[in-house]
Amino acid sequence: MKIEKIKKAFADRFQQQPQVFSAPGRINLIGEHTDYNDGFVLPAAIDKSIVFAMRPNSKSLFRFYSMDYDEYLETAEISKNVGGKTWAIYLLGVLDQFQKKGIEIPGVDCVFGGDIPLGAGLSSSAAVECGFAFGLNELFEANISKFEIALMAQKAEHKYAGVMCGIMDQFAVMHGKQNQVIKLDCRSLDYTYFPFDMRDYRLLLVNTGVKHALAASEYNKRRSECEAGVNILQQYDDSVNALRDATIELLTNHKNEFSPTIYKRCVYVVEENIRVQQACDALVAGDFELFGKLMYRSHEGLKDKYEVSCPELDSLVEIARTVDGVLGSRMMGGGFGGCAINLVERNKTTSFRQSVIENYQTPEGEEPQIIEVSIEDGTGKLQ
Repeated sequence: MKIEKIKKAFADRFQQQPQVFSAPGRINLIGEHTDYNDGFVLPAAIDKSIVFAMRPNSKSLFRFYSMDYDEYLETAEISKNVGGKTWAIYLLGVLDQFQKKGIEIPGVDCVFGGDIPLGAGLSSSAAVECGFAFGLNELFEANISKFEIALMAQKAEHKYAGVMCGIMDQFAVMHGKQNQVIKLDCRSLDYTYFPFDMRDYRLLLVNTGVKHALAASEYNKRRSECEAGVNILQQYDDSVNALRDATIELLTNHKNEFSPTIYKRCVYVVEENIRVQQACDALVAGDFELFGKLMYRSHEGLKDKYEVSCPELDSLVEIARTVDGVLGSRMMGGGFGGCAINLVERNKTTSFRQSVIENYQTPEGEEPQIIEVSIEDGTGKLQ
């Protein structure tokens, strides 16, 4: 068991018994590219996690050991100077946030590792930030709320890792609940839980094996295209501060003002926000058939209107459509690679796996990684 392994590694290295914390990865069921448009997302924490064994030390040192990389870093200063051990950037970024809050961390020992697949878009970086921050908060009795820890973790990623992520990943990692998804308003950060009963259904991720080579440049391009759309709409309705405030009717009335590309981008975002609400209504009604159809529609919008999919993702979604018992499938994340997420009837998961393996190979000609996940609690202390 990974917990015992990490506790033992800590005891062997530091001759002390640690306190143990865990932070999960996350999925997003629907609501893609809506976050930076002040819209809505529907993430959940999952049963893949990173475990942290931690204890204060009296040596004024920060001593970290990554089980997954089999690398050790010891430093007396909080800086980005990690000597090529890039995993440590996330931990030091969190320490920097505590320092900026005026919370003294005199020294800490930490051994961590987990089973969140790297490069699959399951937010292992947010899990590292949130788990370490939660552990520091407990060890040093800083009394910081889960909400504030999520914001600190996000700032750590911005300032130290240089990734200008939205708040969804850290929020879901901190606030996840077993068999519940979180409808998050990315403007107000208000949130509501909706039931996701997993007795009869399973969520399976299929990794395309394609790295997100275009994701960064195209992400910035989509942001600017959305802003251009907002600038046009504001001429006709000054209450539109982001695409979250627009309606299909408003867009249709002024279609001739837009370039075809900008118009498609805006229509996708407005429709995707509507789909998030429809998905929540479907969960309340226990209507997983409708939820699955909304996933398919989300993918179609991402492929045809937002144009952030890729042939491999489209292929996986088309394979899913042919398998009996698959209710829905869509690309998950920024696009141009990563995973497709699939909603499958519990007793049809074997046939789904077989169909994917028979009909899809990664660009390297290998069998794709298929990851079954369940929806679990967010970051916490382990007994």
